[in-house]
Amino acid sequence: MTTDTPIIETSSFPLSVAGDEITAAQLHGILRLRVDVFVVEQDCAYHEIDGRDLLPGTRHLWIGGSVAVDSYLRVLQDAGGTFRIGRVCTAVRSRGKGLAGRLMETALAGIGDAPCVLDAQTYATDFYAKYGFVAEGEEFMEDGIPHLTMWRREAPRP
Repeated sequence: MTTDTPIIETSSFPLSVAGDEITAAQLHGILRLRVDVFVVEQDCAYHEIDGRDLLPGTRHLWIGGSVAVDSYLRVLQDAGGTFRIGRVCTAVRSRGKGLAGRLMETALAGIGDAPCVLDAQTYATDFYAKYGFVAEGEEFMEDGIPHLTMWRREAPRP
């Protein structure tokens, strides 16, 4: 039995759905990718289902391939109006194609000039710096992986 069965619509451009509008099939594909990357590949046993996926203020952005979700990120709105980007991941089969970058561009276009924060795995800080994020504070461990908090306090000007 293969795990690469069609589960959501195919798209080569980012799809964006609010947490309270997402379908069961869409969420299934998203959770499958997030578990594949964070729990299985990175060997981190943690509570992936955190209660925030179905909230109205949550935005799910993803690019769907021919068989499943290829790349994904989630945007949350924290207290005080700060946006938080998280759960950025790309399937092994789809890496190196710039998909996560397209998702970041789409997410940040929607966020506009509002402050935005993320907790980056330390190896990925250069990726986020391309989008105006600056590391602040000390490195910390989360689920056995080194992270840095990164902020984009103002949208970069062209």
